[in-house]
Amino acid sequence: MGTYEDLPTELVTERLRLRRWAPSDAEEYRGLWLERDPRVPPARRIDDEGRPMVDDMRGRLLDNPLMAHQGLGLLPIELRDTREFIGYCGLTVGQASFDEPEIAYELAQRFHGHGYATEAARAVLEAARRTGRRRLWATVREWNAPSFRVLEKLGFHRSDRITEDAERGNTVWMTRVLD
Repeated sequence: MGTYEDLPTELVTERLRLRRWAPSDAEEYRGLWLERDPRVPPARRIDDEGRPMVDDMRGRLLDNPLMAHQGLGLLPIELRDTREFIGYCGLTVGQASFDEPEIAYELAQRFHGHGYATEAARAVLEAARRTGRRRLWATVREWNAPSFRVLEKLGFHRSDRITEDAERGNTVWMTRVLD
């Protein structure tokens, strides 16, 4: 494992602010889980009994506020003008590695189509470059066309790697070398 600078805990763009998690984010974060496509694995959706509950989400945010390995993390995204929570974006080991982490993002559906995911992911990509990393990965289900568009705008391209999943859709591995 290499030595890298930590991902900043605050990033600011023209319209967005990415920051540390707060306990008050739990309800909105859970809202993302409620909107997830039914093809998303059950462990990452709200189950039939309504779990995880808001308190469970709050506990996760308090136990591991960056929700990743030391020096990496997923940061909540808010609109700068209104401070409204719209989703998250950041770097995580995920299915990749600490040296070559995965960029991840998710926005509430009402904020799709405004370029926010691209804007937030671009800020994270630039921050990843400043940490000293040389490559990022992204894993995307083959049915997630909007996510592919975001990654293509950021210069990611498909690798030869695909994780097959006949039930939920194959996962395509995208990659981007950082200059």
